[in-house]
Amino acid sequence: MEIKNKTAIVTGGTSGIGLATAIALREKGANVIITGRNLERMRMHCSRHGFDGYLFDVSDEHVVMKFYDGILKKYPRVDILINNAAYGFFRKLVDTEAAKFNELMQANVTGAMLMAREAAKIFISQNYGNIINISSTAGTRGFENGTAYVASKFALRGMTECWRSELRKHNIRVTLINPSEVQTEFFANSGAGKKEFNPSKLIAEDIAHAVISALELNDRGFVTELTVFATNPKD
Repeated sequence: MEIKNKTAIVTGGTSGIGLATAIALREKGANVIITGRNLERMRMHCSRHGFDGYLFDVSDEHVVMKFYDGILKKYPRVDILINNAAYGFFRKLVDTEAAKFNELMQANVTGAMLMAREAAKIFISQNYGNIINISSTAGTRGFENGTAYVASKFALRGMTECWRSELRKHNIRVTLINPSEVQTEFFANSGAGKKEFNPSKLIAEDIAHAVISALELNDRGFVTELTVFATNPKD
């Protein structure tokens, strides 16, 4: 696919993997629409990089539908959805609160479903589109304290397989990307504490590169799933 002049939506686009991916798409000549929930960052990055920014919660069905209605009035078509918005919450099973578990699932799973559902309607009408779901290696194996986050990423992986089965006949490519640990604000935001930068571990731009590589494959084929590890990480 030629990315230049395509229109891309990137959720969670004001920081981390989402921001790095939005920048990479813009550098390739795409029209980039980002969503997020931090007004200050939204204004800064839209001004700096030329994004079209929208401040809302992707798990709010009414707002998601209103967002797509506005996008369709502003853009002649949409070609790419990067489903990236998500957060982490890590507790032992015996300490996991139902309310916090449900909040995370609402954001990480329901939000991804809503954004993909409305994008799929557009893509089916066009007989073309690309959905890339940013998951995690946590969606391939569980670990201690991971009940909520791991459940959300396993769910995203399962939904990806369903969407792929439904949408291929409409020339819609659905790809799952599983990064291992990426050095962003993710862990600090999850309450796990800030980590010192480690040059041997992945950074957001590495995942953005993987996204671009998957998109640029000729439309006759597509990458179903891509897992990205650091080559030789040092603790």
